[in-house]
Amino acid sequence: MAHFIETALRANYAFFRDKDYVVRDGQVKLIDQFTGRISEGTRMSDGLHQAFEAKEGVEIQGESKTLASITLQNFFRMYKKLAGMTGTAKTEEEELREIYNMEVVQVPTNKPVIRVDEPDVLYYSLRGKFKAVLNEIERLHKKGQPILVGTVSVETSELLSKMLDDHGIPHNVLNAKNNAREADIIAQAGQRGSCYDCYQHGWPRY
Repeated sequence: MAHFIETALRANYAFFRDKDYVVRDGQVKLIDQFTGRISEGTRMSDGLHQAFEAKEGVEIQGESKTLASITLQNFFRMYKKLAGMTGTAKTEEEELREIYNMEVVQVPTNKPVIRVDEPDVLYYSLRGKFKAVLNEIERLHKKGQPILVGTVSVETSELLSKMLDDHGIPHNVLNAKNNAREADIIAQAGQRGSCYDCYQHGWPRY
């Protein structure tokens, strides 16, 4: 009974709809916190997913069981050859060497880097931060510059979207709730004056 009560409390007060999961087609689907996408087929264990379903009033499904598991590191070690290419390998060079016995070779850019790395900006309050973000979006939008804004959650992306609506700035929102439109939205990305408010950790954020 204590376990059931604890699980019910966690489902109701530690996890939130449209932040940790979404309800779609009568099912509770988890949101991958690293990518912002829906984790199809993934369910919480120990009755927690059933508690989500009870909380949201959808059909409660049976609990899935894990028959076997393996870490990513051990899984990759099963391959005879390992190789990869990424823009972030240099920062993980020590880990790649220790775990996979792999060396990292840095390939220089074809042309000199013209990117300007601005210093971090700190704000006293969340309200001040969002006001500054809104002002910057408005400034760039007036220039006709395409903008991509990354947020930390679906909830935050929708809050920013409301603020943009209030200021009459046309934009598209891409998050786990409407990722079915992802291809259409991406097809229009980069157009003059376009603004994208995204919860997508895998994307660059400007």
